Amino acid sequence: QLQLVESGGGLVRPGGSLRLSCAASRFTLDNYAIAWFRQAPGKEREAVSCISKRNRSTDYRDSVKGRFTISRDNAKNTVYLQMNRLEPEDTAVYYCAADRGCSRSAIDYEYWGQGTQVTISS
Repeated sequence: QLQLVESGGGLVRPGGSLRLSCAASRFTLDNYAIAWFRQAPGKEREAVSCISKRNRSTDYRDSVKGRFTISRDNAKNTVYLQMNRLEPEDTAVYYCAADRGCSRSAIDYEYWGQGTQVTISS
């Protein structure tokens, strides 16, 4: 069973930055597409970004393009989501998910982390 662990969430002011990490043990993350989703209170879970297996492609939702960057560090078996110029609308619980390919639909992902809270507030 692939287990994912997110970290790096927190409280930052608008315009600030955070880097989220998604790590796994016993499985090589480079063999999976890894996505970041987020869910705000009262809203549906939405796709934020995805990186395909072996870094062949990346995908971002329009509202984060130019502000967020997804990347892998295979030596650390970790996928990162660098989030810059954060806005209050980015406030949510952020989850990483893994499966064979990138998709913007949460139901397509078999493996999920427990989530990490990101709060943007002055």
